[in-house]
Amino acid sequence: MTGTAIMLAHIDAPEIKQECQRDGTAWACGTEAAENLAAIIGRESVTCTIIGVNADGIQLATCENETFDVGREMVRRGLALALDGAPEEYGAATGIAQQLKYGLWAATYQPFAEWRTANPKAVTRVARAANRESGPRTASQRPASERRYTSALGCAVKGNQSIRGDWIYHLPGQRYYEVTRPEDLFCTEREAQAAGYRRSKE
Repeated sequence: MTGTAIMLAHIDAPEIKQECQRDGTAWACGTEAAENLAAIIGRESVTCTIIGVNADGIQLATCENETFDVGREMVRRGLALALDGAPEEYGAATGIAQQLKYGLWAATYQPFAEWRTANPKAVTRVARAANRESGPRTASQRPASERRYTSALGCAVKGNQSIRGDWIYHLPGQRYYEVTRPEDLFCTEREAQAAGYRRSKE
């Protein structure tokens, strides 16, 4: 799977810059979904199975680690919606999220497809991933000397487009790290660079 751009099959989730409304206030639902996805994957090896291709030519896959079916767990946490035709277990995960009012089930929001159409410049550019050298890897495939940046939420390298249009990544401890809202999250500098980002100079 190394070098293959994929999207999780059977689910749809808010874009990282999309905001929802919860308890009468703005909620960064897209950021929370991205952070939870990183946390679900964590440091474990991920195995993905390609099951099709979407309209943009991106391969659709189901992905699992030792603990979770990644897409199903996003649905169970209420941070993604199961699509029509999803496997039965995704429906069960939806029922749990609805009953407990997790995430999106306690919020109001613009349908994700409508939001993408209205905000094309804010949509995470998944197509860039087709040029990445790093897809889901097993632990044995990662260079032994490669430093990994993680936090309690998962991968901690923040990728963001600057006001000048440059794709820049920020490491924990750098000057603008805390104020940067990520468009992509990576665990290593190699992954960020392979996705087309350059390191922040500060």
